[in-house]
This record gives sequence, structure tokens and C-alpha cells, in this order.
Amino acid sequence: MTFIDTSAIFAFLDTEDDAHARALGEWERATDHAEAVVTTNYVLAETIALCQSRLGIAAVQDLAARVIPALSVEWITEDVHTAALATVLTANRRDLSLVDCTSFEIMRRLGITRAFALDDHFREQGFEVVP
Repeated sequence: MTFIDTSAIFAFLDTEDDAHARALGEWERATDHAEAVVTTNYVLAETIALCQSRLGIAAVQDLAARVIPALSVEWITEDVHTAALATVLTANRRDLSLVDCTSFEIMRRLGITRAFALDDHFREQGFEVVP
């Protein structure tokens, strides 16, 4: 299983992104090998907002039609949200988001050690990061 973050989804949808080719290659590798690619509803909400704002509604339509159906989506429960918020407050860092902390919490609960992300916070948390 691999967890996918907003940074990776956005990079392979945005053909102008510097990491587009690497991200697209990793997405194709994961989906060609029928590997379980996991994310959360919080990551999807963040990704949809980012795509809509920066790339337009066509990118959101592409995301909804091509990407979301290939994902296993974990829905954030109240206890995961509460644990992630506690992590944000304890970290006392401006650059560590609630969405990232919910991702870390889900990954730990599901035993996922590999993150498809372009966000260094995953590496800082001890996860293997690809690409």
C-alpha cells in the first residue's frame, strides 16, 4: 500500500509542474501494478480546492473522473481529527497542516510506510517517500 498526498496528485495533474514527469511516472507505476493507493477525504478536499484555484474546473473534472476512482479513500473520523489537531498544536509549527497530520495518523493506523508525496513532512515523520 502507498499513501498519496495532495502534492503528488497535483504534480501529475499539472503538466507545468516541475515534478510532473516524476509524479506521472510513479502514478502509472502504482496503478499499472494494481497497487493499493490510499488517501483521505481531507487530502481530496485539499486537492480539489487547489486544482480548482490553480488549474480550473477541467482539472477537477479530470481528478473526479480519472484519479479518485483509482484510490482507496479513508474517511477521517472524529478521533483521527482530534489526534491530528493535537499533533498540530504540539508541533507548534506554522508549516505543518492539519491535513498532513491526519495523513500521518491514518498511515500509522493502517501500517502504511510508503508515501507518494513531494512534501518533506512525510520524510520527517519517518515514512519512505516516492518518487
